Amino acid sequence: MEYSILGPTGVRVSRICLGTATFGVAPSSQDADGVVGAALDLGINFFDTADVYGSTSTFDRPGAPPASQRESAEEILGRALAGHWDEVVLATKSGERRFNPDAGLSRRSNIQQVEQSLRRMHTDRIDLYYAHFPDPDTPLEQTLAVYDDLIRQGKLRYVALSNHPAWQMTEALWIADDRRLVSAPVAAQVKYSLLDRSAERELAAACVRFGLSIIPYAPLHGGLLADLSVLDRPISGDKRYGGSGYSEPEIAVARELDRLAREWELGMQQVSLAWLLSRPAVASVIVGAETVEELRANAWAADVELTQEQLDAVSALTSESRS
Repeated sequence: MEYSILGPTGVRVSRICLGTATFGVAPSSQDADGVVGAALDLGINFFDTADVYGSTSTFDRPGAPPASQRESAEEILGRALAGHWDEVVLATKSGERRFNPDAGLSRRSNIQQVEQSLRRMHTDRIDLYYAHFPDPDTPLEQTLAVYDDLIRQGKLRYVALSNHPAWQMTEALWIADDRRLVSAPVAAQVKYSLLDRSAERELAAACVRFGLSIIPYAPLHGGLLADLSVLDRPISGDKRYGGSGYSEPEIAVARELDRLAREWELGMQQVSLAWLLSRPAVASVIVGAETVEELRANAWAADVELTQEQLDAVSALTSESRS
């Protein structure tokens, strides 16, 4: 496993981060221990979760227990990582309002959510804490101030922003510098893949300029950029989260990517992840592997280095998507 430095922290994180959004559904609560154990064996030390993962209705699918009967992903992950806290970098987040209109990034909400996450995971600290989504009702200064307090209390070590535009990230850095806070964001988590390159419009340049890391989620676009057999699954892509599935243009790009990967004697997921890991400021990519086999296939991609000619060929498949 290859490692990167997370933003300005000096902390080494594996280039592959295990995401847990569907923990409790796929993998099941019982199988998740095996996936986490395999991740540790592969050298993965970076784990990503959130207060709403696993046990909310977004992740419902046929054959899985209903949300009301499922453990949260935080509970499952915390149990699987027991005894390994000193070996891993644990990331979680709060601020998602779809299931709780009282959630957000206020002082009250942040303190409540941090305390609840610590209890669910049976740990006394969170290494990286994200503001999950922008909160238009709470000044960013208030959010950063409470993060500063929680860092000084030892409950958080670093903070970051998720799904925030470049201008808000820049504003957060300015506030932290102006107020002399210890809680300046160190990373930006954003949806980013060969099929969604909107992060390259402004965010990537800002992260390079200010020394922050980008941590992409959905790097394989729900599996479409990993293996075309995903098209045969009844539940795939954003259908896992209540979306509409893949579009014909997306499938066309995936088929061309598959052709290139075969020509280079590589797997699609290796090409997709290696390309993304080569992009400016990208430190680690979050893979939501549902099985040990998927995790292993994704983890090996961290060791693949594409030539510049190969990188250019992959980029050309979606070069217009940045505009």
